[in-house]
Amino acid sequence: LRIPPALQFFIFALLMYGVTKLSGKHFAFEFQNIISWIFFILGTTIGLVAVFSFKKARTSVDPLNPSKASQLVTSGLFNYTRNPMYLGMLLILIALFLKFGNFYNITILILYIWYITTFQIKPEEKALTEIFGKDFTDYCKKVRRWI
Repeated sequence: LRIPPALQFFIFALLMYGVTKLSGKHFAFEFQNIISWIFFILGTTIGLVAVFSFKKARTSVDPLNPSKASQLVTSGLFNYTRNPMYLGMLLILIALFLKFGNFYNITILILYIWYITTFQIKPEEKALTEIFGKDFTDYCKKVRRWI
């Protein structure tokens, strides 16, 4: 947990941009820009709502130090996904995938999901299990990691 997730997100976004610049645009379809904007707005909204849920619960939003969490947030968006902030970032990356119109970027999306799950989410889950114990493991049984 050394690289902030926002920086991880920007690295993957830059990778998508670089892949597109190197290989060009590969697909286009009607309403592509509109659908891209819908994913962007949805991702941004989900991420912000999740952050505000943490602020409202007066618990830490610091993804580099999950041990600072003082309360387990399980309401609102957290009824549907354990990681709405990361889901929001993924939706924004999907928006970029659509905007750039490059099939190769699907690989970047898959790599992002694997990377953030392996190096960010799983360590956070381990820390939250240590802090909240059975409450967190019960929550994990009810709510999926992504969607």
